[in-house]
Amino acid sequence: MLLDGFMRQCRLRPDAPALAEDDRMIAYAELLRRAQAVAAALLARGIQPAQPVAIHIDRSMDAVIAVFGTLLAGACYVPLDLKNPSSRLLFIVGDAHAKAVLGLGEAPIWLDTDLWLDIADCPDNQPEAVEISTAGLAAILYTSGSTGQPRGVALSHTAIAAFAGWAADLLALTPQDHIASSSPLFFDLSTFDLYAVLGAGACLHFVPARLTLAPARLSAWLGEKAISGWYTVPSLLAFLAYKGNLAQTPLASLRFLIFAGEVFPTPALIDLAAALPRAALYNFFGPTETNVCCYWPVRRERLQADQNIPIGRPAAGCETHIDADSGELWVRGPSLASGYWRAGILRTFLNPQGWYATGDRVSLEQGEYLFHGRLGRMLKCSGYRVEPAEIEAVVNAIDGVRDCAVQGVDDPTAGQRPALAVVLKPEMDIGEIRKVLLRQLPPYMQPSRYLALDALPRLPNGKLDYRRLKELLET
Repeated sequence: MLLDGFMRQCRLRPDAPALAEDDRMIAYAELLRRAQAVAAALLARGIQPAQPVAIHIDRSMDAVIAVFGTLLAGACYVPLDLKNPSSRLLFIVGDAHAKAVLGLGEAPIWLDTDLWLDIADCPDNQPEAVEISTAGLAAILYTSGSTGQPRGVALSHTAIAAFAGWAADLLALTPQDHIASSSPLFFDLSTFDLYAVLGAGACLHFVPARLTLAPARLSAWLGEKAISGWYTVPSLLAFLAYKGNLAQTPLASLRFLIFAGEVFPTPALIDLAAALPRAALYNFFGPTETNVCCYWPVRRERLQADQNIPIGRPAAGCETHIDADSGELWVRGPSLASGYWRAGILRTFLNPQGWYATGDRVSLEQGEYLFHGRLGRMLKCSGYRVEPAEIEAVVNAIDGVRDCAVQGVDDPTAGQRPALAVVLKPEMDIGEIRKVLLRQLPPYMQPSRYLALDALPRLPNGKLDYRRLKELLET
């Protein structure tokens, strides 16, 4: 199963550090013991193999204990973003058909307390052995959905293990590595941290959240902890290159940096590459449904400020194909998700030809893929996936809104941000719209710009004129 590598490390190096957070450290054997206590508590509640269990804990040691406990019980974990409004969290718990919600302390007021399990109260018991199918679900990661509600991407043990094993080999991870972790559990980037890193016997260091806004202190922390690798989003690395004082902060232990989730502006990447000449840089590419389907080891001599970097070659055993009519990238292979999880049911997302159609437009030049943007409307905001239709559904449900449209506008720090154009009844104003969205949508889905119009721009056929809309929102 997915934790086989971790379990092997527990046998080989039980006293080696597994997790580090601020001044705390947990060894492999201690992490296993605490995860087994959670697993035993879940099994005592009657949790069955592959049943969903939600994780209501922020990125931390405790979150890893909850995840590993869920997997040891044979269940499937559903990580929650605690920054989300309670209505969104309640929808995810309900849509996933979660049989339990793991957390710390008292249950949140929006949750049925019968589902709540405080992992700090789990007695130190050994769980019974559970038969776990490698094809069974290990995680459901909810992303923004085009239907107006979050959508769960269902990942099997096999799919996550295929990526983690490939990545561990690519980066030559060893027990001597100290890897930084900044990705929340609901991001697929976290699968590298949990399964590639801990499966190799390395130590995972949680980046303090306060340091992501203090790049000079962040670079100092990377040096102090002798960090040898980090998988994160381009916007954070670009901030580090710009304000991280890297010229005066030698990161002697740093072997590699991996980035994914959005386009890395080439000028910022050039600065980063120059500041860290000994670190290998990798561009990983792929939607949550594929985890990583392409990768490009950055070649410094090929970086040109006026050209986007390639997304490279197929990764993790994936097969790739370009649809001749649309230029869309199609993917199939061992790291592919099992499908979409909706209302407790797994539904396939393969097209009639048996491929996953990514919605990304690409080309192939000299054996390397180049990314040319999305075919649909989906946005990437600081690594988050945002479907404009989900924001529109919330806005259109507000009494006093006649019409609305969400369009992505370019943002040098985040890739894209949603912007909202809205047609209002006379008694409604933009301020009221803001209040509703603050209550119902997470921060990364909040529009960066608002524009009130008498009518949305439309083409002669009556369809929305997105080109004109973007011009209006960017004026």
